[in-house]
Amino acid sequence: MTSMDFELSPDQVALQEAARDLLDDRAGHDQVRAHLNSGRPYDESLWRALADQGWLAIALAEADGGVGLSWVEAAVLLEQIGRHTAPVPFLPSLLALMALAGADEPPSEWVGGLASGERLGCVGWSKHPDVLRAASSGAASGPGSGPAWTISGRIGPVEGAAVADIAVVVVADAVFAVELDGSTRPPAEAAMDGTRVLSWLTFDAAPARRLGGAALAAEILDRGAVGASAEILGGSDRVLEMAVQYAKDRVQFDQPIGSFQAIKHRCADMLVDVEGMRSSTWYAAWAISAGDPDASAAASTAKVWSADAAKRVMASGLQVHGGIGFTWEHDLHLYMKRSQFDRLNYGDAGYHRERLAGLLRSRLVSGSGIF
Repeated sequence: MTSMDFELSPDQVALQEAARDLLDDRAGHDQVRAHLNSGRPYDESLWRALADQGWLAIALAEADGGVGLSWVEAAVLLEQIGRHTAPVPFLPSLLALMALAGADEPPSEWVGGLASGERLGCVGWSKHPDVLRAASSGAASGPGSGPAWTISGRIGPVEGAAVADIAVVVVADAVFAVELDGSTRPPAEAAMDGTRVLSWLTFDAAPARRLGGAALAAEILDRGAVGASAEILGGSDRVLEMAVQYAKDRVQFDQPIGSFQAIKHRCADMLVDVEGMRSSTWYAAWAISAGDPDASAAASTAKVWSADAAKRVMASGLQVHGGIGFTWEHDLHLYMKRSQFDRLNYGDAGYHRERLAGLLRSRLVSGSGIF
């Protein structure tokens, strides 16, 4: 049995610190606020900085032009993205790249563009897979290639679709890629979270390239669930820090409110929730990287815990801050809004509970046991 260490390695800690420093400098309070007032779909300068540091190719094999690290390192970066509410579509483009690289026949021209940051990607996934339909014409799409495919249907909201060049879409038992351009790229929709650009992808017999079957679809879901959990972890950890600091600074009845038992209990419960997110998310990221047979179960477990716990952490953070937490000037609302989408993205807690039950049921039926 493969063993794991629940602590990050020295190299991973160094990556975490470097990522935090970069985002402190380029996605701090002032930069995020400036972006909210800019009307731009994402921060192009920040995106270029991340691409220059190799973030987009972090988990891509060196043979394919990537950095050659694992999904654990990707989760380290995603945690910092969430911690800073960075206004870039990092997870969808990273996930699209991994889907293309994991295809039966990886399209090298698309892989290279996404890895360098010159092109952006998005992922259309829904817990209702029949919203998208794939059809094969039966005719060859080119010399030596397989049959031509088309995609029809509507899916959303999809993060980054309004600025993406390539959309990876998941249907019931297969994964396809569709190239987007000025005529097919959807407009941005009004969104509660101003640090993200969301759209609905609509296809009407759009030409598509088949990337893989059910196994690739499951892998995309696992990586997406863990990636969203890592972003939730980063945001929740920051809200905990903000709440603790405010409880130390805010004085009522001549003493800090952090000395009151009710506030202590709130902060203690938040810490338990955040540490639970950390353990489940790191384990799931490791399981994916190690090719562990429990990777899907671990990914669903991480998403269930993170989605449920984030709701409690955000509510407690708001209660500790009191009236100031409701204001536009305070950053708490940015984290609350961002967590709302993260909790739903790549399956909400209810969906992943059902998925986890199905995975465990299949083990019982096969006689292999749950543990």
